[in-house]
Amino acid sequence: MRSLPLPLALTARLSPVVVLAAAGWALSSGPLAAPQAAEHKPAEEKTETQSASAPSTSTVSKTYSAAPAPCESIAKKTIESLVPGAKTAGKEIPSTDSELRRTCSWNALKGYDYRWLDVSYEVMESDEAAQKSYEEHTGKKSGGGAVPGLGDSAYSVVNLVTEDKQETREGVVIARASNALVTITYNGSDFESKKAPSTDTINKGAIKAAKEAVAALESDKG
Repeated sequence: MRSLPLPLALTARLSPVVVLAAAGWALSSGPLAAPQAAEHKPAEEKTETQSASAPSTSTVSKTYSAAPAPCESIAKKTIESLVPGAKTAGKEIPSTDSELRRTCSWNALKGYDYRWLDVSYEVMESDEAAQKSYEEHTGKKSGGGAVPGLGDSAYSVVNLVTEDKQETREGVVIARASNALVTITYNGSDFESKKAPSTDTINKGAIKAAKEAVAALESDKG
């Protein structure tokens, strides 16, 4: 990430989103008894056969087994619109497990206008685990609202922070699609006026990026 002439306090606030790790599991399946053989076996043996095959009914395959490439999830024209002056290729943040969690960042200072965009994916072991994590994350970000039609559930919130008379407005969108979470962080500042972009500008930008990121996840399925 290139260094920018930002106030120290603001630079510290604009660090990339850190995503959590999750584990996966493999689908298991037990053998099925041939109909004729089962017909002539005593009741006790049939029970044993059914028990041996029981794991196949208790496991569920995951919709997503790996995170897609985050830097390829947002269209070039969207990056040019949301982060003017940024390299559209983006910069992927190193991860301890790139199969399960990946993040890409774009940031640029064009004139006095600064923008930052993060796209993060986190693949979890089940839909239930992803839903629990989604609820925990959204529960910490009050004042937002649901985003209809985005994944299985989605939440958007925008906040304004002022430090040393400099405003920064940040929007966060968290979406769950089956066993995966998609998190978008989008913020901006104007260092000439010391004002921040409008709530509408930041919110719409974050939601646009979230829709593209979720679509990229869904197209990468399987």
